[in-house]
Amino acid sequence: MRVRIDMAAAITVMGICGAGLSAKADMPRDGVVRYSEFGAKGDGKTDDIDAIVKAHDFANKHGLPVQADDGATYYISGKHLTAEIQTDTDFGTASFIIDDTDVENRRANVFRVSSSLESFTLEGLSSLKKNQEKIDASLPGFSLITVTDSNVKRYIRYGPNRNLGADQTDVFIVDKDGNVDMDAPIIWDFDQITDITARPIDETTLTISGGRFTTVANAEESKYNYYTRGISIRRSNVLVDGLEHRVTGEGDQGAPYTGFLNIRECAYVTVKDTILTGRKTYQTIGAAGTQVPMGSYGINLNRALNVSFVNCSQTNDINDRKYWGIMGSNYCKNLVLDNCSFSRFDAHMGVVNVYIRNSRLGHQGINAIGSGTFTVENTTVYARSFINLRSDYGSTWQGEMVIRKCVFVPLDGRPVSASLIGGSYSGQHDFGYTCYMPERITIDTLHIDDSQHPDDYQGPALFADFNPGFTDASYDEKFPYVITGEVILKDVTTASGKPLRVSDNPFMFKDVKVTGID
Repeated sequence: MRVRIDMAAAITVMGICGAGLSAKADMPRDGVVRYSEFGAKGDGKTDDIDAIVKAHDFANKHGLPVQADDGATYYISGKHLTAEIQTDTDFGTASFIIDDTDVENRRANVFRVSSSLESFTLEGLSSLKKNQEKIDASLPGFSLITVTDSNVKRYIRYGPNRNLGADQTDVFIVDKDGNVDMDAPIIWDFDQITDITARPIDETTLTISGGRFTTVANAEESKYNYYTRGISIRRSNVLVDGLEHRVTGEGDQGAPYTGFLNIRECAYVTVKDTILTGRKTYQTIGAAGTQVPMGSYGINLNRALNVSFVNCSQTNDINDRKYWGIMGSNYCKNLVLDNCSFSRFDAHMGVVNVYIRNSRLGHQGINAIGSGTFTVENTTVYARSFINLRSDYGSTWQGEMVIRKCVFVPLDGRPVSASLIGGSYSGQHDFGYTCYMPERITIDTLHIDDSQHPDDYQGPALFADFNPGFTDASYDEKFPYVITGEVILKDVTTASGKPLRVSDNPFMFKDVKVTGID
């Protein structure tokens, strides 16, 4: 639930405060802080990061907005400095060159959008239940709660990047009386809480607008040494509007990036009219000792709720396989893509509720595991599957999927025997939870452009062959898979004229009730 206050009253209060401060000689006359007033040259050569940091520190102290100088080009070196943004910031038409060729701390963001409200440990709670509607706590206002049980491991990854799992974690919103926002419910039982943190949600919207950012890419050895040199958002109720980010200098090797926009432990964030850039894919050796491509992102979401991308795109061709999928996320709820053109939507360690509409998803398509309702509407997907349930996390979706008024172009029109719902599950690996296929799938008006296909093509499949070994009742699933109960099809057409089939593995899906298929 978004909380708002009277903006006119807020402006009046700011005006009173400003009047009291303006008598000081060091206050800007028009109440706007500019980088040039703190020594920034904006010539594209002089290192301006110190001046930028000082300008934001001053603005934060006095509650003043920041505005970049029109037409300036700010060079930002690899110094270990981060500009803290706590007030509205207009980057305008200014350009920023972020030089990652010689960085003191690759984990330090250039800008961090933060709250002046302090987070705190929530005392007195020892356990929680899935779908619990109220917690026994009194809070200063709406707050984002992050809870962990380090005794339980979830998301025990399988495959080349295998690992031993992550501590059970959840994130949700409560009001001052502890009532949980059930649009983003608690998804696990917490028999023991080892850490629980409350982050108060700001009542007013902080706006970041404009700016033309260019990253000069690092040329480190291609290993999992992630760079986070971008804009980190750690405050709730934020609007990013009209930003552009490009990348130059990518060579034969390089370390990956977590995301130029890094949205973490916050809620109610909207990114609109923004252009980002996919990163070049480099290879390394994974945990299983085999060569793997490294994920490198323009967007990264972690423990974030109610985040929307509206009218956003990327500079790369969304079907250019040289570049990794632009987006990655973990532990998120209520994500929206609206009128976006991205190479990928992705949820690694779970997402609750997704709504993709009026969009185009490229060569890495839609990848997710999680729960709740996953809706795709008026959208074109160019990947191998329309929706891929990530096999490294158990190809699990506990809930419902709805596909409405969409187009599927398998592999961007290259010959392939395509499936709508992709994934794989052997039943031999413990992911730390029971794995589910969507309980119900509704597909209403879908056109499959399979005009280019292999010679032995039998038509598109509803489900991929999730387990080629599971062809009769003798197969032993140590960790049973909960198969889809019902599929409802209406107006599904193909360019090839071949009808939609259930699967190349009819035994595995023999008990699925499918209506609307020949």
